[in-house]
Amino acid sequence: MIRVGMVAGEASGDLLGAHLIAALKARRRGLQFCGIGGPRMAGEGFEVLHPMEKLGVRGYAEVLKQYKEIASVRKDLARQFLDDPPALFIGIDSSDFNLDLERKLKDKGIRVVHYVSPAIWAWRGWRIRRIARSVSHILALFPFEPELYEGAGVPVTYVGHPLADMIPMQPDKVEARKQLRLPLSQPVVALLPGSRRAELHYMADLFVKTAKRLLEDMPDVHFVAPMASRAMLDMFNLALRRHAALDLPLKLMFGHSHEALAAAEVALVASGTATLETALFKTPMVITYRQSMLTSLLMRRMVYLPYIGLPNILAGEPFVPEYVQAKATHDALAKALLTLLNDRDAREAQVARFRKIHAVLKQGTADIAADTVLKVLDGG
Repeated sequence: MIRVGMVAGEASGDLLGAHLIAALKARRRGLQFCGIGGPRMAGEGFEVLHPMEKLGVRGYAEVLKQYKEIASVRKDLARQFLDDPPALFIGIDSSDFNLDLERKLKDKGIRVVHYVSPAIWAWRGWRIRRIARSVSHILALFPFEPELYEGAGVPVTYVGHPLADMIPMQPDKVEARKQLRLPLSQPVVALLPGSRRAELHYMADLFVKTAKRLLEDMPDVHFVAPMASRAMLDMFNLALRRHAALDLPLKLMFGHSHEALAAAEVALVASGTATLETALFKTPMVITYRQSMLTSLLMRRMVYLPYIGLPNILAGEPFVPEYVQAKATHDALAKALLTLLNDRDAREAQVARFRKIHAVLKQGTADIAADTVLKVLDGG
């Protein structure tokens, strides 16, 4: 049996990992997978050595609070992999955790693939030197990334994005509303406040207050809020109670984010992978984000892109409205959503850009990624 170590630190990485494991198993027998992953990877036979939730932290201040625990997990995993080396290690996103681990493994002669390029296009360029020391090969999800790595001598393959393969080019909005038992003829707004506890800590109240404010101006609006875990659902429920909003016309769910995005007229989305999912479902959106003041100040010094949403980054211009930190008030967000709901031309303009993004990212990602991983495993 050939052992492959893997680490995925959040729900989007768990999805990527599960698809990659399935594609690798279809191509070669005798592969075993272990490390850190979630339920989707476990469903493909992955052996979980540490729960994925330990790594589900975003933001400098938030990571500092849990640094000892995260460092302990990384140290234990490094010890296990160095004592009994896998033939290959695949780090899936979560670069803050994975790059240090990957460098230790690579220094000991273990081949390392990093799946999902760290956002070197958003951060200062020194980071690419750290990546070059840590990995044997990069699997890039976005078409503008390979050129950045090739210039630095880092082996890289553009694989596209698996969500673009999974999500239909023309989602069925009526069928999605029927599945979720949402009204067919009234406006539906999807609320996606994030997939981590730290994100909901800063945004659950904001999203609830925004929904209440929008309802005042559009009394027939309905909301749908898919949560990534039971814990997130409980946190959002507490926010509803805090703001006396339990009577909102809201369908609050565990999971079913794809159905919610397909069903919605527009969406309010926390910056992250969910913005790309929303774009691929051709759902017009408003992007927002709040985090701790310390994290915000640190990132302002290091990040040089003027926008944060993946659709805007891929398009090279902010065609989707963004409201970040102090600008992210419930009044501003409600007004932006109302404007979008009342402006069909604005919605159609977003959808046209989303179709172009979808076409570029639809590459057959799992197959390309699996073929590349096997070449690295075989020494190619």
